[in-house]
Amino acid sequence: MAAFAAELGRQAAVVHSGQLVLGVEGGRLTLADTGGRRFPAPAVAYARLSTPQLSPDREVTLLRHLAAMGTQLINPAEAVLAAVNKFWHLQQLAAAGIPVPDTRTHTDAPLEQVIDAGVPQPCVVKAVRGHRGRRVFLAADSKSLRGVAGSLDDRHPYLLQRYVAHSHGRDLRVIVVDGVAVAAAVRTAGDDRLVSNLAQGGTHTVCTGRYPDAEALAVEAAGVVGLGVAGVDLLFEADGSFAVCEVNCNPTWRPDMPGIAEAIALACRSRLEASA
Repeated sequence: MAAFAAELGRQAAVVHSGQLVLGVEGGRLTLADTGGRRFPAPAVAYARLSTPQLSPDREVTLLRHLAAMGTQLINPAEAVLAAVNKFWHLQQLAAAGIPVPDTRTHTDAPLEQVIDAGVPQPCVVKAVRGHRGRRVFLAADSKSLRGVAGSLDDRHPYLLQRYVAHSHGRDLRVIVVDGVAVAAAVRTAGDDRLVSNLAQGGTHTVCTGRYPDAEALAVEAAGVVGLGVAGVDLLFEADGSFAVCEVNCNPTWRPDMPGIAEAIALACRSRLEASA
């Protein structure tokens, strides 16, 4: 908020979704607080959403309501939905010709039958709605995967993805704001673990500008998904190229990655000025 205050002054404010009441009255959309006070929709909004709890019936409904009332969303509802479903954005990226690891998933088919149809070996297994590196593991082969399949939470499908051995325990996180790679860091897991997410005990080394090709790829990926603010995770391939692993709509960053909040505030100002 310090960055927003510096860029926008009193034009910026934090509003928690739990304080909002959406309405349709007399054929018009309305917005009010829980105290009954009505107010116009904001001209621009950047939504920080809880990815594990995000629901079309709650947060996405709010984004759709704001957009219908004329709010410019830094991250539109459709892009947020694509980002939280790991296979949705892989579909979009692959269709746009952006390199991604070979991946299989399923809808109604039991996981055991998907394994019967053939999976990459070794195989990275991750929940289609996973978060912060949770519910991600490496299966050495289909036999070991079959041994744990019955123990996996079946409320969501899983991705069965090619294991990029050269990137084991590390990836490159690039923060993209309005088509610019504003920060990048190599994330590294400890104890030879697979997942390098900082929430799982990983460390990071800021390296903005060191991998320009990867940063350009991250910018392209964020644009394909439709996000104004994105955290793009890339895997290191053995030939020196990169593959996009995930595109996140709610990236976090550390204090040693300056300029990100300022870039987001500037993105809001740019939209305000364009609509004036």
